[in-house]
Amino acid sequence: MESGIVNILVDISLMTLLGITAIGIVRSRNLFATAMLSGIYSLISAAVFVTLDAVDVAFTEAAVGAGISTVLMLGAMTLTRRSEKHAIKLHVGPLFVTIGIGAALIYGTVDMPPFGSTDAPGFQHIVPEYIAGSRDDIQVPNIVTSILASYRGFDTLGETAVIFAAGIGVLFLLGRRREDEEADESSNSSKGEDA
Repeated sequence: MESGIVNILVDISLMTLLGITAIGIVRSRNLFATAMLSGIYSLISAAVFVTLDAVDVAFTEAAVGAGISTVLMLGAMTLTRRSEKHAIKLHVGPLFVTIGIGAALIYGTVDMPPFGSTDAPGFQHIVPEYIAGSRDDIQVPNIVTSILASYRGFDTLGETAVIFAAGIGVLFLLGRRREDEEADESSNSSKGEDA
């Protein structure tokens, strides 16, 4: 009973921190602060996944969301200013749409079985198949490894492709800026020689 109360308090604390961080991201006009807050948001999300016993997803969120994505945003930030030029006006329409979608999603969870319940459809159909398949088909003793590397292989491949494409995009932008700077330097030097 006490552990259940502690878990609820931890969940409430993490969700509160997520909300505060999200508001900070929306209201911040400094791009560096926004990149840092996004990394903090991903770390808190990873902690939420840990409380849900989804350690593999938490590890991915911490590595990709807080690590690689933050590095990519900081790299892209070198190509622009550190603060937003014009403040964005608050539009009420998208806010109501977001609240409506959130309310619909929460309403959709009302009929779901309790978290961890063995009556959940996943425990009745998917989990027994994964356990038997890991032993008979894939022949890997670690079920988590067999799920990530085999059953969710295409999902992991898609995530890797997205990160690779983002990295290539940032490198392309950084290389183009360097070429522009070198062109400016050569034109300035030629003007100096002509003078």
